Amino acid sequence: MRIGIIGAGQLGRMLALAGYPLGLRFVFLDKSADAPGAQVGSIITGEFDDPARLRELADASDLVTFDVENVPVEAVRTIADRVRFLPSVRALEAAQDRLTEKTLFEALAIPTPKFRAVDTLAGLREAALAIGYPGVLKTRRLGYDGKGQRQLGSEADLESAWTALGRVPLIFETCVPFECEVSIIGVRSVSGETASYPISKNYHESGILQRSVAPFVEPRLQSVAEQYLSRLFEHLDYAGVLTIEFFVCDGELIANEMAPRVHNSGHWTIEGAVTSQFENHIRAVLGLPLGVTDAIGHAGMLNFLGRLPPLKRVLAIPGAHYHGYGKEARPRRKLGHCTVTASSPAERDRRLDELLAIFGSQS
Repeated sequence: MRIGIIGAGQLGRMLALAGYPLGLRFVFLDKSADAPGAQVGSIITGEFDDPARLRELADASDLVTFDVENVPVEAVRTIADRVRFLPSVRALEAAQDRLTEKTLFEALAIPTPKFRAVDTLAGLREAALAIGYPGVLKTRRLGYDGKGQRQLGSEADLESAWTALGRVPLIFETCVPFECEVSIIGVRSVSGETASYPISKNYHESGILQRSVAPFVEPRLQSVAEQYLSRLFEHLDYAGVLTIEFFVCDGELIANEMAPRVHNSGHWTIEGAVTSQFENHIRAVLGLPLGVTDAIGHAGMLNFLGRLPPLKRVLAIPGAHYHGYGKEARPRRKLGHCTVTASSPAERDRRLDELLAIFGSQS
């Protein structure tokens, strides 16, 4: 069985690493010949919207999936009829536009921040007047890791934010006074079987995920999050891993966004769960029985942003698992991560603090 992956980043690399023990083979489409996926599979070099390269990927694969949602929908429609493509084009399309995404949440009674579409500066003024301040202005497409966003505190911020974001279609949202940020990762098979991982609590720096801890033990919130996942699974006839990121506000979940793929906040599942999110994504799209999603003890994950800490010092921490992606260093770039596992939350947090101190001590 040959699986094609659009995108050869670290997520694609980890999908392949999870699939090889199952006897699978992988081929990637990526614009960079030395992307992380090159370490574990062959790469067809080209843009995601190149029809010839997409056909080449389809012809080399029994099934195609993706590791990034910014894949041009109209381009992949051309191969979805010639090879199985999962998650579906419909699911991919729903997650690519923040307005479409938020509208879907509303339609499925999944709480989300108040929002308005913005197409002009005058429209921005109207949206801000209707929703109020503080607010956040976001590009509707291609925003990730905090990019494509501006915080707005008053009318004086509107024109500069409109200009800075390129005068493209935008969405204005109310700022949520959240207590913390969490995410749930679930998986649905082509057979309809579903499973969910424990919620993780996430910490961001400048819009980029810095670290996660799991499980976030709040049984009521876990149940509510699983209900929201189930609504999306059914509506989209979904297959694969799906992530929803939430704000926790006054003890309730407010959906911020979803990702139709394996997710950074689920890296802890590689060592911290019975079956990783990566293996379960492969199982789901192939119609194999899903693996158990229970946590094994308690786990914490730290992203290595911009630089890598010394391998020897990290591995001296009990329960530490080091993952380097083989990427060229750049400021704020995700170069790797480390998971620490422990038998108690207190010991997990102590080990994560030790890891943070090692990473922070490097110049």
